[in-house]
Amino acid sequence: MEKYFEKHETLITILLIIIYVVTNSYCMQNFGANDYRTAIWNFVLSLAIIIFIAKNKLGAYYGLTKFPKFKDFLFFIPLLIIMSVNLWNGININNSMTEIIFHILSMIGVGFLEEIIFRGFLFKMMEKDNVNRAILVTSLTFGIGHIVNLLNGAELIPTLIQICNAVALGYLFVVIFQKGKSLWPCIIAHATINSLSIFNIDNNFSLYIIPIFIIAISISYALYIRKVIR
Repeated sequence: MEKYFEKHETLITILLIIIYVVTNSYCMQNFGANDYRTAIWNFVLSLAIIIFIAKNKLGAYYGLTKFPKFKDFLFFIPLLIIMSVNLWNGININNSMTEIIFHILSMIGVGFLEEIIFRGFLFKMMEKDNVNRAILVTSLTFGIGHIVNLLNGAELIPTLIQICNAVALGYLFVVIFQKGKSLWPCIIAHATINSLSIFNIDNNFSLYIIPIFIIAISISYALYIRKVIR
């Protein structure tokens, strides 16, 4: 790890969070998730972070150099169930192929960026002082961060439900990273959930029932991992 990063880790983490939240909110407000400009910006920011990590030899530090053992994590079956959530209510194809492609590319970028920033930079910065506090703060920060969707035109109740979902998923992802020392399962799951959202059918089942299952599975799975994997 380079001495410059070690000395300024907190400042770099805060700047990354601000840059991501501001730019992502701007792109969503002005272009939307299905626009090529959002996809390009997410790619550029992701590439910049990857270059920074490689230059400072932080790949292992942020869990980007290995994958945890499948058996230790119940072969990630609960995570696979969560990844399929947006298909539980059927498949909706009301977008053009171009919109679908750019949506998927944008959401892959969002999945990587949010995991590397919240589960990577923020968690690793805080865990040195107190692991449990780091888990709690990163989970809540990730969830509450979704409140910016209100600025993008989202309704209040669905946004509050999304925040609860995000807190539960954030808790699961940070536990997987902390116990498995790998960010890849979190990145893959996050990107998949977001990408498949374009096929989701909005109704009471998807808005109210499915989130209960997600929260229950996420918390139960995370508690299992924390208990079993030492």
